[in-house]
Amino acid sequence: MDADIALLLVRVVLGSTMIAHGVNHWVGGARIEGTARWFSGLGLRQGKLQAWLSVVTEIGAGALLILGLLTPLACAAVVSVMLVAGLLAHRPNGFFVFKDGYEYVLVLAVVALALAMLGPGRVSVDDAAGIAVTGWAGGGIALGVGVVATAGLLALFWRPQPAAAETADTAA
Repeated sequence: MDADIALLLVRVVLGSTMIAHGVNHWVGGARIEGTARWFSGLGLRQGKLQAWLSVVTEIGAGALLILGLLTPLACAAVVSVMLVAGLLAHRPNGFFVFKDGYEYVLVLAVVALALAMLGPGRVSVDDAAGIAVTGWAGGGIALGVGVVATAGLLALFWRPQPAAAETADTAA
């Protein structure tokens, strides 16, 4: 039972973190419009659509994690969100979070992957419904769906400014 309580704790903290992140993208700071501008600044087209997709994904994944429902898919959503953030926003800044690096998003993604492998535990809807997927299958779903979703998003929407255009814009 100790392991089940530990898994519940991980799910609640990771899920709450994702919900808070999604709510902040929605109503925090510059609201959805500011989030849309930020996504556009990262080279993603249709910034407002990206902002809303982020909000829905983060809040939805967080709620699923807290409930322990469809856990590998919820973890896949976390992996994908963190992979996009890591690649587009944090990778150029190095590892450490205090330099806006990818440290934080890496930890959240790996925790989500580990949770998918361990499963949600007995204190979960997945377990109560008899649909818990664990081990390599859970991890494979989380990693596979997360990577495919990230690749799809980047293929469809990522169009960064060419370096020459950025230099010309700066010079003007």
